[in-house]
Amino acid sequence: PDEHFRVGSQSKTFLAVAVLKLAERGALALDDPIERHLPGVVTGNGHDGTRITVRHLLQHTSGIPRDGVLTPQAGADGTYTLAALVKEALREPSVAAPGTTWAYSNGNYEILGMLVEKLTGAPLHRAVTDLVITPLGLGDTVFPAPGDRVVPAPLIHGHAGVRVGGFFWWTDVTRSHEPSLFHGSGAIISTTRDLTTFYRALFDGRALQAASLAEMTRTVPLTPGGTPADPGYGLGLLKLPLPCGGTAWGHDGGVPGYYSETLVTEDGRYASGLTNAQLNGAPATAMYKTLTTALCEDRP
Repeated sequence: PDEHFRVGSQSKTFLAVAVLKLAERGALALDDPIERHLPGVVTGNGHDGTRITVRHLLQHTSGIPRDGVLTPQAGADGTYTLAALVKEALREPSVAAPGTTWAYSNGNYEILGMLVEKLTGAPLHRAVTDLVITPLGLGDTVFPAPGDRVVPAPLIHGHAGVRVGGFFWWTDVTRSHEPSLFHGSGAIISTTRDLTTFYRALFDGRALQAASLAEMTRTVPLTPGGTPADPGYGLGLLKLPLPCGGTAWGHDGGVPGYYSETLVTEDGRYASGLTNAQLNGAPATAMYKTLTTALCEDRP
């Protein structure tokens, strides 16, 4: 529980909490059009920043398409700016009118990263640390600065695999991953202990005010025509039905070398899992079965 690994898209929940903290302070409103805060940034290819709101970005209902093969322009030092990532995300046409369809995209959270930097005047890794990580006492959680590829000790090594004919090779990719390729959508390093502490803090009132949590847990279905009983997505937070009844909340995440997921329930149960192997397709089904089995076995 105290070994460090890259949490991938579980970083989105941390960034969502940072945005909601800024909303609590009056720096923004969830239904503000992003154009109000980042003029001229979200435009072109059918993307309209006057119609896309902060809520749409948090909830992946902006119409920005799911990421394909990322080819943003790197700087001379090999790192990536948020502006470069956002430009890459907006290169493809919008897939739906804002607010109509759920479509997962790292681009939403790169834009939110630019928003947080604009409102705080601090680089994103520092802003999220100051707004979320430090106040919750998450001493084993790190949002690395661009160019910082170190995973703190004790650590779990991440591996990527490739098959050529009848042969299969594993490569240690622990330090080959550049965190700024994902920034707020996937750069954070943590432990299973800190992750469960973080998600539990959402529901015991330590992370956000009750009104903010209510907004965070207002979900949209992941598939068209879905019902409230189906899996849904709130503001940086995934809702999943449990096979034994009830609901679990959390997020999953995958980056080179790692796939992980953390789920908690409102009555205090929690489970966090990790595989340190990058495979062809994230092992989401196996991870979901493992974690929900644990949560159901521990049901009061």
